[in-house]
Amino acid sequence: MPVIHATETVVHQLHGTTFTSYATPTRGSRELCAWRIEIPGRTEGVPHHVSREEVLYVLSGTIRTTVDDRCDEAAAGDVVLVPAGSKFGVDNLADEPASAWVTTSVGFAGVLPDGSWITPPWTR
Repeated sequence: MPVIHATETVVHQLHGTTFTSYATPTRGSRELCAWRIEIPGRTEGVPHHVSREEVLYVLSGTIRTTVDDRCDEAAAGDVVLVPAGSKFGVDNLADEPASAWVTTSVGFAGVLPDGSWITPPWTR
C-alpha cells in the first residue's frame, strides 16, 4: 500500500505522550517505521536505551533531548540524531505541546530504566 491515509493511522498513548503510527511492517514497510509523536506541555519523558538509530524531525514547539550525557534543545525545523545503543530522553518544558516526526528501522526496541524491554506497537 503506497499511501497510508491519516484516517488509517493507529494512535497509541504511553507515558502521557501520543504516538500516531504510520509506516510499520504490518502496513507493508519492510525496513522503516515512522510515526508522529505529540508531547503535551510540561512533560518529562522516560529516558531509555534505543536498539536502533532514530531520527526526529521537530514539527512544532521546542523539545529538550538528552542523548547519553549531552542535552540540547531542538525547535521546529531541527533534526535530532539518536545513535543506536545510546540513552535517549525527550522533554517538553514549554507550556505548549510539541510534535515531531520519528523514523527508525524495523526491529526497534528500547530498554526502560527498570531494565525491561519494550517493542512499541507503533514499530511492529
